[in-house]
Amino acid sequence: MVEIENVSAGYGKQKVLHSVNLTLREGQVTVLIGANGSGKSTLLKVLLGFLPLMSGEIRINRVPTGKLSRAELAKSIAYLPQGKNVPDITAGRMVLSGRFPYLSYPRRYRACDAAAAADAMERMGIAELSDRPMSELSGGMRQKVYLAMALAQQAGVIVMDEPTTYLDIGQQVKFAELVRELAGAGKTLLLVLHDLPLAFKVSDQIAALSAGRIAFCGSAAEILSSGVAGQLYGVTVKSVQTGAGRQYFYELPEGPS
Repeated sequence: MVEIENVSAGYGKQKVLHSVNLTLREGQVTVLIGANGSGKSTLLKVLLGFLPLMSGEIRINRVPTGKLSRAELAKSIAYLPQGKNVPDITAGRMVLSGRFPYLSYPRRYRACDAAAAADAMERMGIAELSDRPMSELSGGMRQKVYLAMALAQQAGVIVMDEPTTYLDIGQQVKFAELVRELAGAGKTLLLVLHDLPLAFKVSDQIAALSAGRIAFCGSAAEILSSGVAGQLYGVTVKSVQTGAGRQYFYELPEGPS
């Protein structure tokens, strides 16, 4: 469990987050939504220890993150960033780098690290890409490699910033299934998504950020009834029950005829 309590943070003297309170529970998927500039990236940075707090506290399993070393924090939280450079290494080596927090000096990968990386690639359906250079892969395939790297880290908390970038429709469906599978295995997941129908479909709770504050936090049904999507994005999200489960879609305001 991750507890974000009265957290304020920013850059220099400019405060971006204002007394943010949010709890991420084991076995649940929390999706963070909000317009550009609402503070989503800043919240991720303070959670990951990249940016200091101005006030408040963040706890992982009741331990303040300020008391954790960088290695301990990396073992607790796996992070899949939005923008990633393409290193000149193979996909298998990229996934294996997710084991780095577990290595002691001298840093040599062990059999258990190779097994964890292989299992992660198998789960993502990319085992055959192990020897392929990252530079030769499509954007969608690279994204699946980065997802496998996060899985190989075997952290209890997984944070993903726009993880469906470059994934086609079919891959997005499989990604949603993977997210629910990870939650079912007891992982704590925090996803930043702009795709609202996908956010509604995969989430247990949705936290809406606006001007550095939590504007609303609740289930998909509660977010739908609150109208907060319209306030943040100027669109309405509606749902319909189908044989394949509840589906979500956008309804744009009517323009002039």
